[in-house]
Amino acid sequence: MERPSNRSFRLRGTRITEGQQLALDKFWDRYGFGPETAINPQEVFPDSKRIFMEIGTGMGEATAEIARLFPEDGFFAVELHKPGLGALLAKMDEYGLTNLRLVEEDARVLLDHFFPKQSLDVVHLYFPDPWPKNKHWKRRIVQDDFIATIAAALKPGGYIHIATDWVPYAEWIEEKFGASTLFTGGVIPKPEFRPLTRFEGQGIRKGHEVRDLQYFKK
Repeated sequence: MERPSNRSFRLRGTRITEGQQLALDKFWDRYGFGPETAINPQEVFPDSKRIFMEIGTGMGEATAEIARLFPEDGFFAVELHKPGLGALLAKMDEYGLTNLRLVEEDARVLLDHFFPKQSLDVVHLYFPDPWPKNKHWKRRIVQDDFIATIAAALKPGGYIHIATDWVPYAEWIEEKFGASTLFTGGVIPKPEFRPLTRFEGQGIRKGHEVRDLQYFKK
C-alpha cells in the first residue's frame, strides 16, 4: 500500500495532558480504531440514519457538539494528533456520547483502502491547513485526487462541507471543485449547527474571513 508522499497536515507537538492520556487509556478500546483497521460503518452504526465523517478534528470541539446535536446519526472522527484524540474522548465522556468513533489514520489512506465505497452521507472538513506559501500548495488536502476519493466514499446525493478562514484557500477549493464533474455546489452561509470553536474565534479576531462551502455528489 502506497501512502501519500505529501502530508496535508502538520502535527504541532505531541505534549499530552494527564486528562487526555487518561481518556485515551480508559476509552480508546471502546471507541477508537487504530491505523490500518478496516471499518464497516453499517456494522458500527447499524441503526444510524446518516453516517458522517469529520477529517481532521483538532481538539474535537466542533465534532462533539455536532454529534450531540444529531444523536440519531453516526460519526467518525479522523485525527492523528493524540492530544486531540484524548481531548475528544474526554468530551465524549462528558457529554455521554455513544454515536461517535475515533480513527487514528490519514483520511486519504483510510478512504482509499479501509472504508467501503459509497458508505458516507456527509464529510466535514473544517479549517484544514491552508499551506499559504506557493511552494507548499501541493500539500493542501483539497486536490483532484482527494475530490475523487471523497466522491467514491459518498453515497449518491451525499455532500462535503468545508470551512476555512483563509480566503485564498477558499478560492482554491472553489476552483478545484468547480473544475470537477463529480460535484456541484459552492459558498453557503455558515450553518447554524456548526459551532464557533476557539480556533475559529481567534481567526475572526485577527480579521480573517471565514467561508463555508458545500458540494453535493452528482
